[in-house]
Amino acid sequence: MLGGGSITLFHVRGIRIAVDWSWFLIFFLVIISASSRFGDALGQSSTAIEPFGLAIASAIGFFGSILLHELGHAFAAIRRGIGISSIQLWIFGGVARLDRESDSPEAEFEVAVAGPAVTLAIVAVLYLIGGVATGFSEFGHIFWLAVQFETDAAVSGFVSLVAWLAAINAIVLVFNLLPAFPMDGGRIARALIWWRTGDRNTATRIAANMGRLFGYLFAAAGFILLASGDPFSGIWLGLIGFLISGAARGAAVQTALTSKIGDVRVADVMDPEPVAIPGDISVERALDEYFLRYRWPWFPVVDAAHRFLGLVERDRADEVPEVSRASSHISELVDADRGLFVRDDTPLDALLGNQNLRRFGALMAVDAEGRLSGVITIEQLGRALKDATTGPA
Repeated sequence: MLGGGSITLFHVRGIRIAVDWSWFLIFFLVIISASSRFGDALGQSSTAIEPFGLAIASAIGFFGSILLHELGHAFAAIRRGIGISSIQLWIFGGVARLDRESDSPEAEFEVAVAGPAVTLAIVAVLYLIGGVATGFSEFGHIFWLAVQFETDAAVSGFVSLVAWLAAINAIVLVFNLLPAFPMDGGRIARALIWWRTGDRNTATRIAANMGRLFGYLFAAAGFILLASGDPFSGIWLGLIGFLISGAARGAAVQTALTSKIGDVRVADVMDPEPVAIPGDISVERALDEYFLRYRWPWFPVVDAAHRFLGLVERDRADEVPEVSRASSHISELVDADRGLFVRDDTPLDALLGNQNLRRFGALMAVDAEGRLSGVITIEQLGRALKDATTGPA
């Protein structure tokens, strides 16, 4: 969905924040549009220093609010034990990449509603700032003009900036809360249906159908705007409609697939005898007895009670100086990321969107006490899906 490569900006609590190439296009368009609007409001040329500076500030503020929205989703997911691989900004906003789907309607609702809650807080804070600066009745008028993408020449540049940021976030909030899966409103609807029916697949199917309906409505509205002489808004809304309907269709297909998997668990398809490195052996022994012997790029590491400690990669072991390898324990090099393992009683369909499974090609399976009980590879998952789709109906 995000196209080609992306550029990493920074990390927030281990979450990679990146921009897709398409983000630069919309960032440029926002600056051009905003500079014209601020120029009209200030009675200056759009290329003058003040309107252009306010335009840059508005673009940064807009995408900053989008990032905060996605961080709301991310932190809510982390609280629920769901890993986040990255947040990417692109031409249509932002997306937080979760390592897996929520395992309960309560978790789904909490993660879905967190983003809109952050956006609502941003609108409230900006409205408070604008109200204090101009008076709440006056700012209410300015805010409503901004919602209609109009300006007031009597308004200062700062207040105009605050009003625009408040208005655009309010629009984003309302749009996001439409029950069009996979938008936030659609995910909230899925959580509520899931809670009511007790069946995630049924909830996803209903929410996906709602998403497809809204996608068609957006596309139709875009065509009407295009025919009425507003090509930019028409094309924009039409593209959003096609994206939503396509994503909803994909969710419906995945739901049909998971319904065929039924009650298959990770333990049913995993390799129950994985090769694991004891955490108390030296790096030197690990290299000689495991990496050089099996030629694998990584191994799970366990303690004396066979509890899973994490993964160790060959590169990490090779980085240890030779003079220190005999005295260094392999447990000191493990990556203990929670996203590297799953419970062996996890439903198999929960792995379909797992980013770490795609990245490493495998996940460790642990029992209720955290002991390593197996390893499930992406090939095993693929075979299970193939058996499910080609087996008897």
